[in-house]
Amino acid sequence: MKLVVGLGNPGRKYEGTRHNVGFAILAILARQWGAGKPCKQFDGESAEAEMHGQRVLLLAPQTFMNRSGASVQKARDFYKLEISDLLVICDDFNLPLARLRFRAQGSAGGQKGMEDVIRCLGSEEFARLRIGIGPVPQPIDPADFVLGKLTRQEQAILEPAIELAAEAVGVWVRDGIETCMNRYNAGAKEKPPAENKPVEKKTADKPQERPETD
Repeated sequence: MKLVVGLGNPGRKYEGTRHNVGFAILAILARQWGAGKPCKQFDGESAEAEMHGQRVLLLAPQTFMNRSGASVQKARDFYKLEISDLLVICDDFNLPLARLRFRAQGSAGGQKGMEDVIRCLGSEEFARLRIGIGPVPQPIDPADFVLGKLTRQEQAILEPAIELAAEAVGVWVRDGIETCMNRYNAGAKEKPPAENKPVEKKTADKPQERPETD
């Protein structure tokens, strides 16, 4: 089994905010890969899908961004997963808007949710996918910026990147992190082969998009 975690903040207050792109990507994955109705477990909302012949748990922690780690740890421990079976998706205001960046490991880079995941797992050696929401305009505080709603212009730019990110998660499941870094980090538009794209199941339930916090 693989574990794909999208970071964000729960509740309507945070829907459509920059900090919730991780939830948005999970929603697309659940729809495209026919995941069932989300369950409340592991201090989050989870739904299971089959991607490229593998079971994949899609997890949206409901603990608020800065406490995301406990949810990830509970799911990891329950399924006794290796650290190599984990992918964490989050926003990054240090990246230009809509830029994707995969990493096989590394520091939190100032992202509080990622920081808490690293703390709870006791390791930085897991794959992560960051989606750029920057730059932060002056003199706005970064904490206020990430919790702000996306503008229409930002949405128009970011939506294709979110779709591409969901596609890239499928590539990670099938081919691993090295392929993803080579294909997506330089802004490449190369698509996975058509036969690897899922058939979208219109009847599938979409997991609620939940946000991140203070």
